[in-house]
Amino acid sequence: MTQSVYVTQTASFLPNAPVDNDNMERVLGQPGARPSRARRTVLRSNGIKTRHYAIDPETLKPTHSNASLAAEAVRKLGQNFDLEQVGVLACGTSIPDQIVPGHGVMVHGELELPACEVVSTSGVCISGAAALKYAYFCVASGMHASAVATGSELSSAVFGAKNYSSEVDAKVTELEGNPELAFEKDFLRWMLSDGAGAMLLQNTPREGALNLRLDWIEIQSYAGQMETCMYAGGVKDENGKLIGWARFDGDERARESVMAVKQDVRLLNENIMHYAAEKPLQYCMDKHNLKPESINWFLPHYSSEFFRPRLREAMLKVGFDVPLERWFTNLTTRGNTGAASIYIMIDELLRSGNLKRGERVLCWVPESGRFSGCFFQMTAV
Repeated sequence: MTQSVYVTQTASFLPNAPVDNDNMERVLGQPGARPSRARRTVLRSNGIKTRHYAIDPETLKPTHSNASLAAEAVRKLGQNFDLEQVGVLACGTSIPDQIVPGHGVMVHGELELPACEVVSTSGVCISGAAALKYAYFCVASGMHASAVATGSELSSAVFGAKNYSSEVDAKVTELEGNPELAFEKDFLRWMLSDGAGAMLLQNTPREGALNLRLDWIEIQSYAGQMETCMYAGGVKDENGKLIGWARFDGDERARESVMAVKQDVRLLNENIMHYAAEKPLQYCMDKHNLKPESINWFLPHYSSEFFRPRLREAMLKVGFDVPLERWFTNLTTRGNTGAASIYIMIDELLRSGNLKRGERVLCWVPESGRFSGCFFQMTAV
């Protein structure tokens, strides 16, 4: 027998002042002798106007670690709850500050909380959703009365100028006719940014507040059918097999940019909507009798406005028509913060005052690491 689980509080943390498109390269750094020719093309495609970086805009020095970003979001939950009572801390991120220890215990250490159960979930964007699902299970099972889940990213540490060489003119020319090439290694730096979000899950709703009952959460991986698409710390061989960083010596890792984030654009363009949207959505429709007319708000985490019409087309293919006026996204103002994006979106929707009691919210988180899709439904109570 499972208990109902309620998201009783949400929080988000976006470091420093927003950075507009004209100041991105100044803050991230210019890797070559001249400004990037790709930046404007990428930004025209992704639609992002402002984002945040954990970089001091004056000194250009780092202001936060990934763990401290997550801890800042969690601390905001403490305004109406004693964090020392938390039974579980589940933390997801794409690229933690270190390989070991796990990201979760580093967040726990930043918070200096008493002993509790801590788990780290890995992956790309779905790592944040996986942390949420772990926290949900802990409360639903009755093992714990409360749990905190986080999603956080420190993309600026990876996409700073020091990690990149000058862009190749041929790539920029090719990009002009193919916006999806914005996901290649050389262009991802214009796509991703920093931020963190947190949710407090409890077995009873908070009185006098609007809560979100977490109805269900589904995560489907299609790695059994697909090869690796987005990756860091490895190189794909001629057969599409990923060779991990430990197989390379230090010089090879530097020479081959083994640690850089990379994307197989051909795989992405041909498969992301089918495997991350159509198939998992059909799975949820069948399992939960999910119908579009029952959804009041659809929160999609797409990485670029380029994918918005393609996502709608994919949903229509399986007969799931949610009118665009029911879609809610903050991509243009908050940027793509990976595992944190869905947390930041939910927090902003709650704070907008537009969500009403009884309304249902459907969230979508895709991941191109090796093609996964996540949907979850919440009801405002």
